Amino acid sequence: MKELSVNHLLGIKYITKNDINLILETADQFKEVINRPIKKVPSLRDITIANIFFENSTRTKLSFELAQKRLSADVMSFSSAQSSVKKGETLIDTVNNILAMKVDMVVMRHSSPGAAHFLSQHVKASIVNAGDGAHEHPTQALLDSYTIREKLGEVAGKKIVIVGDILHSRVALSNIFALQMQGAEVKVCGPKTLIPQYINSLGVTYEPNLIKALEWCDVANMLRVQNERLDVSYFPNTREYTQQFGLTNEILNNLNKEIVVMHPGPINRGVEITSDVADGQHSVILDQVENGVAVRMAVIYLLASKIQN
Repeated sequence: MKELSVNHLLGIKYITKNDINLILETADQFKEVINRPIKKVPSLRDITIANIFFENSTRTKLSFELAQKRLSADVMSFSSAQSSVKKGETLIDTVNNILAMKVDMVVMRHSSPGAAHFLSQHVKASIVNAGDGAHEHPTQALLDSYTIREKLGEVAGKKIVIVGDILHSRVALSNIFALQMQGAEVKVCGPKTLIPQYINSLGVTYEPNLIKALEWCDVANMLRVQNERLDVSYFPNTREYTQQFGLTNEILNNLNKEIVVMHPGPINRGVEITSDVADGQHSVILDQVENGVAVRMAVIYLLASKIQN
């Protein structure tokens, strides 16, 4: 059996193109499983997984939990809001106490960039990064690639524009790494103040005009403005942002071609995307949600296979 080159999923930049291909091919099998009448397989009956979320999450946390239960793993879920972290306990002490309960794998979301990498160097369990600050969100990038491949046949040669708050987005960075590794071309679009200065060093070009970006692309991945990470004002107001970078049906209908519209969620309807676009024929947003379960099943299964070996 093919196996991953890594023992953890810490970020897209730590894995290979072969790893991505293996995860997406394995996800094909699990996509079939989750569409059966009986949606469960006994693959991981001997594996215990702890979900440790130090930041709020709905979709990602539920998606991971469902993926784990579909694989028949034993699942523990931990929220820092009700934990000893509030009493001053360190990250390593928290995780080591959980691992003392014989946990094999930890899925962690943390507000600090590099937290998952730090943890992987100090504990013996396999670590899956479910988002670390504004650094990476690898499973989101993998499910986005899977959705593009499912909709357009392949990722190689496709043109993808990522629109919105690139500066604070872990989704954008992971997507850039994953898409380029698979042979796609990537541009970013948004207010100049929300584009990182290092973007050109990643081989990504900046297009300030939304219409030009959409005329160029095959896929538009619309990101929300991450207001919770904004310590200062990066643009005059929400209304002006929407006028310049909000995606509407009128804009899509005036393009001379069909494009695919994606969004990692949560959606700020009426800001970066209107409801009729989010729910319309161009949108694959709900496909992304469904594919997220299959892709996370694949990641967990492949990492657990290395534990069992």
